Amino acid sequence: MAQRDPIRVFVTHAFELSDDYLRVFEFLESARNFYYRNCGGPEQRPVDTSTEGLHEALRQQMASAEAVVALSSLYAMHRELLVFQLNYAKASEKPVILLPGFGSELVLPTAIVMLTAERARWEERGLVDAIRHQARHEETTRWDTIEFKID
Repeated sequence: MAQRDPIRVFVTHAFELSDDYLRVFEFLESARNFYYRNCGGPEQRPVDTSTEGLHEALRQQMASAEAVVALSSLYAMHRELLVFQLNYAKASEKPVILLPGFGSELVLPTAIVMLTAERARWEERGLVDAIRHQARHEETTRWDTIEFKID
């Protein structure tokens, strides 16, 4: 993956900037040699705020995405929109990476979990590796090296 060919990522939202939404991009920005393009835009609330209008705006934002990052924190307040985004991703054959709520473990129904391809944790390396794996089928076998001194 090069800077000229960034991975196109969509992060689920309910047309508002949430802490978890912003946190995802903090993690992605801190990753070295990881280039992405955000396909979503929660601040771009559509003029037609009917259910179908919101769904159409989400379809347009998700259309070019290679991978979808699903925020499970949306489930409590915006269940219908989250379920729609997951179902649309599945129908469009876009892989979904599920992130738990930051600092909390929300138990999600099996129907929601079954719509995801992979679960990630809130840490930069794991999230980036999951996106690379799901979007471009890149295997990222990285090893940690721990140096220590024995006296």
